[in-house]
Amino acid sequence: MSLNVVNKTVKLKDGREITIETGKLAKQADGSVVLKMGNTMLLATVVSAPDAKEDVDFLPLSVDYQEKFASAGKIPGGFLKREGRLSDQEVLICRLVDRALRPLFPGDYHADTQVFIQLISLGEDDLPDALAAFAASAAIAVSDIPFNGPISEVRVIFKDGDYHINPTKTQMEGAELDMIIAGSATEIMMVEGELQEVSEDVMIGAIKAGHEAIKDQCALQSELAEAVGASVKREYNHETHDEALAADIKAKTYDKVYAVAKEGLADKNLRKQKFGAIYDEYVEALPELPEGEEYSTFLLKKYYHDVEKEAIRNVVLDTRVRLDGRQLDEIRPIWSEVDYLPSAHGSAVFTRGETQSLTSVTLGTKMDQQMIDGAVHSGYNKFILHYNFPGFSTGEVRPNRGPGRREVGHGNLAWRALKPMLPPDDENPYTIRVVSDILESNGSSSMATVCAGALALMDAGVPLKKPVSGIAMGMISDPVTGKYAILSDILGDEDHLGDMDFKVTGTADGITACQMDIKVDGLSYEVLTEALMQAKAGREHILGKITETLSEPRADLKSHAPRSKVIRIPKELIGAVIGPGGKIIQEIQKESGATIVVDEDDKNGIVSIFATDGNAMEDAVRRVNNIVAMPEEGEIYVGKVKSIQPFGAFIEFMPGKDGLLHISEIKWERVEKMDGVMEVGEEVKVKLIEIDKKTGKFRLSRKAILPKPEKKD
Repeated sequence: MSLNVVNKTVKLKDGREITIETGKLAKQADGSVVLKMGNTMLLATVVSAPDAKEDVDFLPLSVDYQEKFASAGKIPGGFLKREGRLSDQEVLICRLVDRALRPLFPGDYHADTQVFIQLISLGEDDLPDALAAFAASAAIAVSDIPFNGPISEVRVIFKDGDYHINPTKTQMEGAELDMIIAGSATEIMMVEGELQEVSEDVMIGAIKAGHEAIKDQCALQSELAEAVGASVKREYNHETHDEALAADIKAKTYDKVYAVAKEGLADKNLRKQKFGAIYDEYVEALPELPEGEEYSTFLLKKYYHDVEKEAIRNVVLDTRVRLDGRQLDEIRPIWSEVDYLPSAHGSAVFTRGETQSLTSVTLGTKMDQQMIDGAVHSGYNKFILHYNFPGFSTGEVRPNRGPGRREVGHGNLAWRALKPMLPPDDENPYTIRVVSDILESNGSSSMATVCAGALALMDAGVPLKKPVSGIAMGMISDPVTGKYAILSDILGDEDHLGDMDFKVTGTADGITACQMDIKVDGLSYEVLTEALMQAKAGREHILGKITETLSEPRADLKSHAPRSKVIRIPKELIGAVIGPGGKIIQEIQKESGATIVVDEDDKNGIVSIFATDGNAMEDAVRRVNNIVAMPEEGEIYVGKVKSIQPFGAFIEFMPGKDGLLHISEIKWERVEKMDGVMEVGEEVKVKLIEIDKKTGKFRLSRKAILPKPEKKD
């Protein structure tokens, strides 16, 4: 069997190469490619059903990204020892690819479509996440599936005053900005990343630098598609239209919808009722059809939705007033409260308009760290943030089946927003878990999580460097007239009907995270800059509201939160603290009630002690200090009798350290024999009078701390 294998290669500015190959693997898929950069290889496939299902007016696209453990020479953990459900990291990469691809499929293409990307080989220094969308788009490019691409994604970092494209792991260390940027040859489609309080100008520069590399990668895909003869795409007809019905609905409902949208109703349920009443009135007035015929409910709702979208957008562009009556840059009313949950280590309620987050903070020990077991990333995570979005938050009935991709993505955005402001690991002994439960939602719930998270962390006494706030921006535009409106703190409806969803988080000194999805072509850098500056003003306003509630971390932890103390010890004493089979450390924990974790760095052993009770902490610290302290001649100790011999007793005066209390040193009076003088286990106060320089043995005395009897005349 002959193979028609085609290869194309593109170079990055630093000379590294990315190669795309098609025609060798997975040939029964509609499109498949293998992308290779160094020793990192991705297999991307795409399959799309021959036709669409009935009454579907959207693209049923699923994107799956999976990292094979064999790609890194690893065997999965767990009982089954095989790849299972996607990890959070894999889900996040799925979302990056999905959000870049989805806007460029034709709006009338509704066939079930699956993109599947697999990491099949992992190079030592070349990260696969920034290559996944490139591979996926290339697979679509060599297929016959309609697509208004190609697109690609790149990672951009800012370090030492310069931008780097698809950096190695080593290059990423110490970067001030880490962003994934997606786009076509002409437009930016998506931006996501974390930043170390950088300015808006630096962020714009990163997008521009990334777009230059994207253009080269898009050109490569066009060459590849031409080489395999994939320039002709399949014909399809996935929509049935009734133009007369569409025109009738618009003629009879547009002015009414426009009037309701212009009222500026802040209550979304009231708006929904009024818009619904217009639809119901239209349907009730429809003339009866001949027997056996009926109107298509699917088309009626679809055309009315189109009218709603057009009217609401036009109200904003015409009047510069929004659906809920706000000005374009106006933020909804905000109230917040801390210390709401008495048993949590920290808590906050943050409410902005009809969006509300109840967030808690829990402080734990190293034993509570999250273990990461992946093909690319392994290790431990001591800062965890979970975002929950139950159905009741939007007044819906929805089964609770665990977090979906949206929850994972929103939680990760808030995690990246807050993480740069946490104290460094070597100054923070705690594992920190933040949980945001969204109790109401009408847009910007991920940004409410950022604000509530910052408040809850400060309420817990976590030494957050600076408070963080977040805002979701939107845009409505008309390419014909050139009109556009940038919206601050968008509603759920504005997100759905708008052309851009742009989330920005940061402190008073710069941006810490961002996420942007652009749904239209032609967004200029000037408009993007305007949106960023308007977002900055909104962030500062929200930050002011946060600091009115709590301006800085509490000076102390809650009384029921675990206190911590870190004792640094010589590495050679780690074994003494732990004891044979963990005997010593287990005994200290059992008797004191504290939790003790022993670790080490390059120089020292690190003993972290956690306790909610002051006495427990004091007892555990004393015991550890006794173990690691060096005996000193002349010091007085309280020891226990370990054994009794005819010539004296052996006393454990420090944990693991025994000394001889000779019979002559028990008291000033002469002691003839040891019978009845002491008992094993008895506590005895003794003085260390000598450490033998040759043998290291300890000589103890009891009489040295007793009053010397006066001589009789």
